[in-house]
Amino acid sequence: MSFTAKSDIAVLGGGSWGTALAILTARNGYPTVLWGRDATRMARMAHERENASYLPGKAFPELLSTSSDLQQLAKEIDKYIVAVPSHAFRNIMTALQPHLSENSVIAWATKGLEQGSGKLLSEVVTEVAGETIKSAMISGPTFAREVAAGLPTALTVASRDREVAGEVAQWLSNPVVRVYTNDDLAGVQLGAAIKNVMAIAAGISDGLGFGANARAALITRGLAELTRLGTAMGGKIETFMGLTGAGDLILTCTDDSSRNRRVGLALGQGRTLAAILAELGQEAEGVATAQELYRLSQSQDIELPITEQVYRVLYEGVPARQAVEALLARESRSE
Repeated sequence: MSFTAKSDIAVLGGGSWGTALAILTARNGYPTVLWGRDATRMARMAHERENASYLPGKAFPELLSTSSDLQQLAKEIDKYIVAVPSHAFRNIMTALQPHLSENSVIAWATKGLEQGSGKLLSEVVTEVAGETIKSAMISGPTFAREVAAGLPTALTVASRDREVAGEVAQWLSNPVVRVYTNDDLAGVQLGAAIKNVMAIAAGISDGLGFGANARAALITRGLAELTRLGTAMGGKIETFMGLTGAGDLILTCTDDSSRNRRVGLALGQGRTLAAILAELGQEAEGVATAQELYRLSQSQDIELPITEQVYRVLYEGVPARQAVEALLARESRSE
C-alpha cells in the first residue's frame, strides 16, 4: 500500500527527541505541530524557530508549528507521535482517548515501561484506547541531535498491523533516514527499555575508570540479559540482535550523548543521583526502568545480575564500586 497524502501530524512532547521527530516529519513534507505543556516555552520556540533549550541551532522547517493546547489539537489532528516520558504516557493517552476515531494512528517513541506497573506501553495504549486502535512504536539507535541535523539514521517501526507500520515508516523516511518495519512489538519495546539500564551500567564502569575491556564485557552480558528477559516476555531473539536490540544497546552504552550513560558516569565518579538528575534537566528513562525490570526479574524468577546491581546503586545506596565488584565476584560458569 502506498501512502502519499501529506496529512497533519502532532508530535506530543517538547523535549529533544520529540522536537527532533517533529523536525523530521516536517522536513519530510508533513505539516507538523509540536505540542508541549508549557505555553510560554512553546510560544518562545515558535518565535525563535528552534528549541533553544534542548536542540540549539537546529532550525524549525517551515511546516513545523507549536502548540500547548492538547484538547484543541486533538480535535483537529488524528495522527500522533507520542514522545513524552514514560511516567506521563498514560495521562497523555487518557487525554487523547475521547478524540480518537477509526482513522486515528498512535505512534510512540517513548523508550520505557509504565512506572508502577511495569507494563509495556502497547498495553497502556490498548487499555486506554481499545484493541482496534491503530498503533506502532518508533525505536532504533538514534540520538535526537543527529536526527535534527539530518545525519544518516536507521529506525524501526514496530506494529502488529503491517499497514500501520508502513504508514508510520512513511512519515519518517527520507534519503538519509532508512526505516525498517517489524511485527515484534513486544521485543522492540523491551529492547528499547532494557538498553537504558545497561547504559547506566556501562557509564558506572567507565566513571570508575575500569576501561574498555570492562565496558565490552558489560555490553555483551547486557545483551544476554536483554535477550533472556525479552524472549521470556514474548519477544523474538532476532529482534534483540537487530537495530532495536544490539544496535541501540551499543549506541547508548558507548556515546556520551546518551543521558543514561551520563547518569552512570556521574554515579561512578561518586556524585549523588539527585544532583545528577537535577543537572541533567531531562528524563533518563533507565533510572525508572531499572526499578521496573528488577521487580519483573523477581516476580518471574529471571536472573538479571547487571540490572540488579544498577537497581541497588540507584535505589539502595550501594556504592558503585561495590556493585561492579559484586558482578565480578559472581561464580564462573559456561557462557
